[in-house]
Amino acid sequence: MAFFRPRVSREAEVRYHADQEVGKTFPELLEKARVAEAELRRVQATSTSVQELRAAGLVLDQVLTKALRAAEAAQRAAFGVRSYDDRISRRKARATPDGAMWKGEVDRLRTLREQHRLTGVPRDVLPVGTAH
Repeated sequence: MAFFRPRVSREAEVRYHADQEVGKTFPELLEKARVAEAELRRVQATSTSVQELRAAGLVLDQVLTKALRAAEAAQRAAFGVRSYDDRISRRKARATPDGAMWKGEVDRLRTLREQHRLTGVPRDVLPVGTAH
């Protein structure tokens, strides 16, 4: 009696390999985020210009977004190629130590980015009497 085990789709394999490549950039993007955060803290400590604070805050936001996307790609790759097509495989992969580590990292980065968006980027101040 032979059992048929379906292969994963070609699309899932392509997405898996693409996520592996994007996930490899995570450490360098995380380092860029640390540098951008240090620069923002330096600007906050030395400058009173709202434009400089906003520019440094937006740079940090962009770098955090790139790092988050790389972490999400690495998480999907850690879950395995079968998890792209099967939600049960995805759920089981989250319970592995590697999957739980990536899930925690993604959640941490997402929280950090949202907190920064709410409190770290100053609003663009317009002179009185002008409109967008």
